[in-house]
Amino acid sequence: MLQRIQTVWIFLAIIGAVFLFITGQDFAVCGPVPFISVVCVILVFLGFISILSYKDRKRQSQLNNISMIINALLLGLLAYWLLTLSGGIDFPVKGIEPLFPLLSVICLLIANVYIRKDERLVKSVDRLR
Repeated sequence: MLQRIQTVWIFLAIIGAVFLFITGQDFAVCGPVPFISVVCVILVFLGFISILSYKDRKRQSQLNNISMIINALLLGLLAYWLLTLSGGIDFPVKGIEPLFPLLSVICLLIANVYIRKDERLVKSVDRLR
């Protein structure tokens, strides 16, 4: 059932990784672009695997947890990179790249809430049989 609400939240997290990949090309001069590009591709791949594993809710939740850990590490890397740039943090000048992993983590947390809700519903229906 691809029409569940957690699929929408996982897809929004994928869009966050795609936006980070697109805006990550802006700091090619002094940033860790190849690393961030590879991580974004991995996050998109994990997201699509998570969407396609809708029948196995436990695996879907585990894939989301792995994606959240990777996004949190990426968020830390981007924050460190922005703090080490000369001139301090000025978002209009330096970009909004750390917001995309943060939004992805929030979307994946919401998706996990709905996955757990579905799991409880399935278990309660199995008890009634």
